[in-house]
Amino acid sequence: MSVQWDQGPPDPAGRRRADGGGVRTEPPEEAPGRFPLPRTGGRAEARRAAQGRTGQTLAAQTRVAQGRMAPTRTAQTRAAQTRTSQTHAAPTRTAQTRAGRREAARCGRRGARRLIAWSLAGMLVALAGAGAAVYYRLNGNLRSFDPDAIAPDRPPEPSADAHGHRPVNVLLIGSDSRAGGNGDLGGGHESGARSDTTILLHVHADHRHAVGVSIPRDALVTVPRCKLPNGTWTREQPGQMFNSAFSVGNSESGNPACTQNTVEKLTGIRIDHTIEVNFAGFAAMTGAVGGVDVCLPNAVHEGNINPNLGRKGKVVLTKGRQRVSGQRALDYVRLRHGIGDDSDVGRMKRQQAFLASLLARIKSRGLNPGTLLPLADAATSSMTVDPGLDSAAKLVDFALTLRDIDLHEVKFLTTPWRYNGARIDLVHPAVDTLWRTLQADRTIDGQDATGHQPDAADTPPAPSPAAPPSPPSPPSSSTAPTAPRTPPPPPLGADGAPIRVTVQNGTGTPGLAARAADTLRAARVTVAGTATARGTARAATTTVEYGAGQRSNAQKVAALFPGAAVAPGPGAGISLRLGLDYATGAASGGPAPAAAAPSGVPAPLPAEVVGQARSADDDICSNVSYG
Repeated sequence: MSVQWDQGPPDPAGRRRADGGGVRTEPPEEAPGRFPLPRTGGRAEARRAAQGRTGQTLAAQTRVAQGRMAPTRTAQTRAAQTRTSQTHAAPTRTAQTRAGRREAARCGRRGARRLIAWSLAGMLVALAGAGAAVYYRLNGNLRSFDPDAIAPDRPPEPSADAHGHRPVNVLLIGSDSRAGGNGDLGGGHESGARSDTTILLHVHADHRHAVGVSIPRDALVTVPRCKLPNGTWTREQPGQMFNSAFSVGNSESGNPACTQNTVEKLTGIRIDHTIEVNFAGFAAMTGAVGGVDVCLPNAVHEGNINPNLGRKGKVVLTKGRQRVSGQRALDYVRLRHGIGDDSDVGRMKRQQAFLASLLARIKSRGLNPGTLLPLADAATSSMTVDPGLDSAAKLVDFALTLRDIDLHEVKFLTTPWRYNGARIDLVHPAVDTLWRTLQADRTIDGQDATGHQPDAADTPPAPSPAAPPSPPSPPSSSTAPTAPRTPPPPPLGADGAPIRVTVQNGTGTPGLAARAADTLRAARVTVAGTATARGTARAATTTVEYGAGQRSNAQKVAALFPGAAVAPGPGAGISLRLGLDYATGAASGGPAPAAAAPSGVPAPLPAEVVGQARSADDDICSNVSYG
């Protein structure tokens, strides 16, 4: 910006004008700080004057041109474009708005999908963490007994069929230990532990059939050698109450391994798993499934639950159908007095009914981890298992193998029995037939449940055991001799090798050992000697005991004596110990058992045993008492 000075006379307002100009300048006094006025005259002033006149002329020409000149085409074009843009501005903005909304919607959907994906991932992580926490807690709860406490000489594992199917035998023990909180639930605080109920559950190889066999706790059996808490082993004890096996060692936690050893010796069946649950665990299990439906023929009072109460007391369990859990469920399964003949046999019937109802309850809720984990969580804090089930994963996996079992094909029964004063004897040979039926993996009504049913065309018809061998065709000549031919008995040893057996008379009845020896020799079995067994005066069942690697030969020997049991023994060979069942047959004057090759199919169970069995889908009000 140039600064100009003017020395003309001031106007009335105190301003000066340049000659011919119109450029106003501030007087020096009104603009303090301005530069001092230059000298007048000279070339510089002439140039400034000329420049001023030229600027005035150009400004005037510009004003004239602006006033007279019409709008140019460029201006018109620009104006038209402006009007057009204004005309189409609204639709363009609308399209842009719609596009923006669509983009926003797409972004929203993508965001929602991402949110759902992350939410699901978070839920899966949470569930996995919760599942891991549950498994960790279950593993911490589970207790397993010492694997070295299992008898070394055990029945062999059953062979698998062509599809790899095997039966599974599970020993279920309900203990009445009063340790911890069990004293409040069970009443009283007696020391030690006893088995309140024991059931051998046989799951057939097809995993669609199962049978639970109750073993009376008062039944007289032989308790084999068992390991004590201090690491030593007891001696074999014949003629003992069955539930005494659980008490060997007199510990508060009981001895489930000894009970397993006793069942294996009694039945000749290998136990795959053992599960023991006490009062607290049982009560918690019933609560985890929301209660179990039961039924009673009459009301039960406090005096029935606790006979020492001295009075009838109030009603604890009402007559008829009801759903019980916790303490009331425990009262139901332990109830012995006030129903039927007050016997343990009636109580076993109610326990079977309860287990059938419990299984139906679990099946109705679904055999899945969602049902089984809470159930296992409730039970494991009071559960002892064998080493094969010592983790939550193993326990749940085993339970899931039962999902395909049909309730109607789950049977419960009690071993054939009879009273012997205040105790119970197992009835032979019916109970032995029951064990053989399970060994052969056949149902109690004689069906093959091995999981592999051979085609009829591939199965040769079994010869009738009563049919005599067909005689040879006679010669064509009518005068030819027709002497009868009696084929020799087949050899019993493997590859024709002889079998050596020692015969022991365990009954006190003279002459039985010699009689049995004759039967063995007729079957081409070598009799190594005869003797009177010591400490077996109460032996009720004829038993074939065998050493290592001799089980197959022992089973062939047992086939010569109907009703004989097979069990591992302390010796290396085979020993036949005669029981009262053999003495009874000899006293009746009946013929000695005929030597015959054993059949792979056991004899049918007596009709009275099959008729008393309960299916898991039977009416819960039926068959719940005895006497």
